[in-house]
Amino acid sequence: MEAYTDFALVYDELMDNTPYEVWCEQITAVLAGNGIEKELILDLGCGTGVLTELLARKGYDMIGIDLSQEMLNRAIEKRDASKLPILYLQQDMREFELYGTVKAVVSVCDSLNYLLEDEDVIQTFRLVNNYLDPQGLFIFDFNTVYKYKEVIGDATIAENREDCSFIWENYYHEQEKINEYEITFFIKEGEFYRRFEETHFQRGYTVEEMQDFLLKAGLEFISMKDADTFLDVTDESERVCMIARENGKGKA
Repeated sequence: MEAYTDFALVYDELMDNTPYEVWCEQITAVLAGNGIEKELILDLGCGTGVLTELLARKGYDMIGIDLSQEMLNRAIEKRDASKLPILYLQQDMREFELYGTVKAVVSVCDSLNYLLEDEDVIQTFRLVNNYLDPQGLFIFDFNTVYKYKEVIGDATIAENREDCSFIWENYYHEQEKINEYEITFFIKEGEFYRRFEETHFQRGYTVEEMQDFLLKAGLEFISMKDADTFLDVTDESERVCMIARENGKGKA
């Protein structure tokens, strides 16, 4: 699962069109609608901490967990600048540990798609259920099989910016539902550009699979929406947001 090493240096710049503010408003609306305000929240797969910071500014006590130390370094730089009391932990989401329970867990920007096996997802969901307060909420999104197969497919994307450029070569392995992408970056350092590469693997999931994983992990499925439109999920939804609830310990 290791990824986001050198990519972390330019991640925020290249992901500047990601609607974190919109996601934050949607998440806080769901939380408030369930009576969760200014509580302890876990951001699972927090990356560089953009959403973590936004939720902290809304008054939530935040914990951020990510596997990549390089991504967490960027998050810590933001925390140092904002002075927000955020706790960051470098942990694998399949094995994460907390000192106590939290009122909600959020996971956005297809972090869960980096889990490539059914049991990895189920184990992560079991841990989420274990560390949620009674009736606590789990809000997460994931990229669908449709997106990887029909939208991204075997495509090559290139973008040239002032201080960095990249070439994104995408390959979808239909039988395994695995999306592989190789990214070549060119980052400006002084008068020259430094070149580096990373390879990432993600797996596409269907809503039926995710609902089944939640059930097996002991969580209660509540609802789902198209994460891009926040309307009903369709066969052409590329990203789906699901809401689940803690449903007792030891039921899975």
